[in-house]
Amino acid sequence: MISHSIFAIFLALISSAISETNDDILVFTVASEPTDGFQRYLSSAHHYHIAPTVLGFGQEWKGGSDIKNRPGGGWKINLLKTALEPHKDDPTKIILFTDGYDVIFTDTLDAILRKFKETKARVLFGAESSCWPDVQLAPKYPQVTEGKRFLNSGLYMGYAPDLWQVLTFDVIEDTDDDQLFFTKAYLDEDLRKKVGFKLDHKSEIFQNLNGAVSEVELFEVKAKEGPEEYKIQNVLYHTVPLILHGNGPSKLSLNYLGNYLANSWNSVEGCVRCKEGQFDLKNKRANEMSLVLLAIFVEFNTPFLEEMLSKVYSQEYPKHRIDLFIHNAMKFHSKHITDFIEKHGSEYRSVKDIKPDDGTTEWAARDLSLAQCLSKNCDIYFSVDSVAHLDNPHTLRLLIEQNRTVVAPLLPRPGKAWSNFWGDLTKEGFYARSNDYMDIVHNDKRGLWNVPFIANCYAINATLLKKFDETKLNFDRDNWDADMAFCANLRDLDVFMYVSNRVDFGHLVNPETFDITRVEPEMYQIFDNEQDWEARFIHPEYPENFNPEKTSLQPCPDVYWFPIVSPRFCTSLINMMENFGKWSDGSNKDPRLEGGYEAVPTRDIHMNQVGWEKHWLEFLRKYVRPLQEHVFLGYFHDPPRSLMNFVVRYKPDEQPSLRPHHDSSTYTINIALNQRGVDYEGGGCRFIRYNCSVVDTKLGWLLIHPGRLTHYHEGLKVTKGIRYIMIAFVDP
Repeated sequence: MISHSIFAIFLALISSAISETNDDILVFTVASEPTDGFQRYLSSAHHYHIAPTVLGFGQEWKGGSDIKNRPGGGWKINLLKTALEPHKDDPTKIILFTDGYDVIFTDTLDAILRKFKETKARVLFGAESSCWPDVQLAPKYPQVTEGKRFLNSGLYMGYAPDLWQVLTFDVIEDTDDDQLFFTKAYLDEDLRKKVGFKLDHKSEIFQNLNGAVSEVELFEVKAKEGPEEYKIQNVLYHTVPLILHGNGPSKLSLNYLGNYLANSWNSVEGCVRCKEGQFDLKNKRANEMSLVLLAIFVEFNTPFLEEMLSKVYSQEYPKHRIDLFIHNAMKFHSKHITDFIEKHGSEYRSVKDIKPDDGTTEWAARDLSLAQCLSKNCDIYFSVDSVAHLDNPHTLRLLIEQNRTVVAPLLPRPGKAWSNFWGDLTKEGFYARSNDYMDIVHNDKRGLWNVPFIANCYAINATLLKKFDETKLNFDRDNWDADMAFCANLRDLDVFMYVSNRVDFGHLVNPETFDITRVEPEMYQIFDNEQDWEARFIHPEYPENFNPEKTSLQPCPDVYWFPIVSPRFCTSLINMMENFGKWSDGSNKDPRLEGGYEAVPTRDIHMNQVGWEKHWLEFLRKYVRPLQEHVFLGYFHDPPRSLMNFVVRYKPDEQPSLRPHHDSSTYTINIALNQRGVDYEGGGCRFIRYNCSVVDTKLGWLLIHPGRLTHYHEGLKVTKGIRYIMIAFVDP
C-alpha cells in the first residue's frame, strides 16, 4: 500500500519544495528503501518545504547487518562525502544531515539555520545521555555543566569546509560504525577546536529521544487564524527542538509524537496526514478489485458469533475477489461455521475450513493463513477474530483505501475503555496506556494513529508478506499470545501499525462470562454484551413505542400493548424453561415461595430456577420501566421491584386456564412467547370488570396493566397445543 504513495510524495518534494534558505543550506539523508518511517520523514519535510537529497535510495544497504543492535552505518558517511565534495570549499554553504527512517522535522529550515548560527558552532552534532558504541570512551569526553554529554550521529550540521574536514579526518569502511567515527573525531581536541566542533547539549535544535523520553512533551501553538500546530518542548532544558530523532529503543515514543507533529493532526481539520496516499475504490470495476484473503479465527467460545459472521458476509466487497480461510478451535461453534459455509461458501473465490478436530493451534493456524494468502496470490490479508463485529459494511473497503501497510479499524467494547489497540507498551512488551488513549477510544479525537499493538481485526498489504519470509513474519514468539508475537515482529521490522477511528467501524464483544454449559447462553449476556443482546433479543419496533406521533395501543381500559422482545427471545426463553423441565404441579403448595403457599397457582418455572433472575430484573429496569412511565404517568420506581417472575405453561390436559384473580402487584406484565393459531388455540386474558378480552396476542408483545383492585382478570382456556407467557408482578 505504501510503496505507490512514497514515490509520489518524494517527487512532489523534489519538484515543489520551497525555502527562502535553499541557497544557504543543503539537506541530506540516507534511505535505501521506502519504509513507513521514511514516508513519515518525507511528509514532515514536505510540510516545512524542505527538500532533502536522498542518498542510497533504491540501492542495497551496505552499512552492515542488524545495525539496530550492532555497530554499523559507515556507508552513510561515505555516501555523504561523495555528495558533499562539490561543496567542500564553499564557506557559505551549510550542510544538514539527518537519518531517514526515525526522524521528524518540527520546524522550517529558516528556524533551524537561525538557531544554528546562534550556537556559534561551525559543526554541530546532536547529543545524548549514553556513550555508544564504545562506553570506554566516556571518560575522554569534555565535562559539561548542563545537558547531554555524548555525541549522537543521527542529526548534525555544519559549514561545508569544516564538516568536510570532520568527514575526512580518517578512512571508514561501509560496515564500520558511523557514531564511533564521529566520536573519535570529536574527541580529537585539535580537530574539535580547529573546526568549531560542538554538541547540542540542551537540544536547542536536535532532540535525540533515547534516554530523554521523559523530558519531551507536546504543546500546542495557537494560530491567529486556522488550526493549532503541535510542537515539542524539552521541559528539562526549556528548549523547543526543531528536529526529532527516535534513536535506539525510543521509536515507540517517536511514533506517538509523530501522530501530531508536522501538522499530522489538529483539532480543526482532524487527521491531516490520513489523506496522504489514500485512494477511492468506488468507481473500480469488481474484477479489478484487490484479491483479499479473509481469515476468520474462532479461538474461544464467543457470544453472538452468528451475528459476527453475518456482518462479515455483509461487507460490501465482491465475494468472488475474496478467498475465505476459517480456523475454528471450538466444537460449540461447529454448527455456526458449517451453516455459514453451506449458506454462503459458494459465493467466495475459495474456502479453507480448519475444524476443531484437526487440532491446529492458534499460532499454527494464523501462520497458515499468511501462507494461504501467498498461495492465492492475494493483494490484501484481512484478519477478523470472532469477537470483532464489523457493524460498518464498508470496513474492508475503507481499510484498503486507507493505503497503509498495516491498518486496523478501531473496535472498542461498548461503553468500556477496552479496545483492539494499545497506545503504549511497558519495557516488557505488555499493555500501557498512552496519554491520548482515552481520547481515541472514545472518539474525542478521530484520525489514523500509529500505535505499537493491534489485534482482532486488521488489513495487511500482501507486499509485506512477500518481502519477509515466515522466519521473520509469524505469530510464534517466546510463548506470547499470537497477536502480541506478531506485533512484536512487526515492530522489529520497523513496520508501522495504524488504527483508524476516522469513522465508526464496529465493536468487540466480551467473551469472558460466556458460559456454554447453559442452555441459550447468549440470553445471559445482557450485562456484558448489552448492545449485542439488545440487537438479538429486543423487538426491532421497540423504539417506536416512544414515538410522540404514535398512540399506544390499548385493547382494554388501562391495558397497554407494546412490542418488546424478538421472536428469538421468545424461543430462547421457552427452550431454557423446557430444558430445565421442572414445572410446578399447579397446586397451592409451593415450596419455592416464602410461606410455601400460592393462592392462585399456575404451572410455571421461576426465573431464579434457571439462574436468570438478575437478568430479568435488568430487563425490567431498562426496557419495561420506561414503558410503564410512558403510559402510567406520575409513577416512578427505579429500579422496579419484582419478587414473582416466571414463565407459565398452559396445556389442555395439564392446566388449560386460570381462575379469576387480582395480581399481587402495582402493575403486571404479560409477554406472549408463542403464537395463537400457530402453536395453540384458545387462550387469552379477560378483564372481568370491563368485560374485555385480549385473545389475539402478538408474539413478543407485552401487555401491561394495573395489578390490584381495578383489573380483576382470568386466563382463558387453551383448547389445543401449548401456550407460553412470561409474567412478572412488579412492585408488590
